[in-house]
Amino acid sequence: MSATKYESKIGQILHNDQKIFAVLSNLENLNHFAELIPKDKVKELEITSDCIRIKVDGLAQKFSIRIVEKEEYKTIKFGMENLPMDVNMWIQLKSVDEQDTRIKLTIKADIPMMFRMMFEKKLQQGLDQAVDMLCQVPYHQWV
Repeated sequence: MSATKYESKIGQILHNDQKIFAVLSNLENLNHFAELIPKDKVKELEITSDCIRIKVDGLAQKFSIRIVEKEEYKTIKFGMENLPMDVNMWIQLKSVDEQDTRIKLTIKADIPMMFRMMFEKKLQQGLDQAVDMLCQVPYHQWV
């Protein structure tokens, strides 16, 4: 099975890349979103600066999202562990001007062919919604 790459639309964030990188490269900042987490779907959640361990309804075991590589102010790469398929994700930042940074999310996943058609559209929508959400984060308040 070969991995398929899914890319989000490109978003615009009106902050500098250094501040955005500082916020996104510390996963503990996700605690700012704690009230948005659906309690009926997420059974356990543990967040550290470089790893999220989560147990969700429908999966037998906890899985992890871990930062595996950072290129300062440009890229944050994540590896996912304990999932039934190989999945990697990365966030790309590109500074256009002092207070103008572009952002794109990419996921590379080994989705079995029989499930690919069911998940592709939802995965694309999820990536685009995630970019929209990341463009709305009050980065100036979190560093």
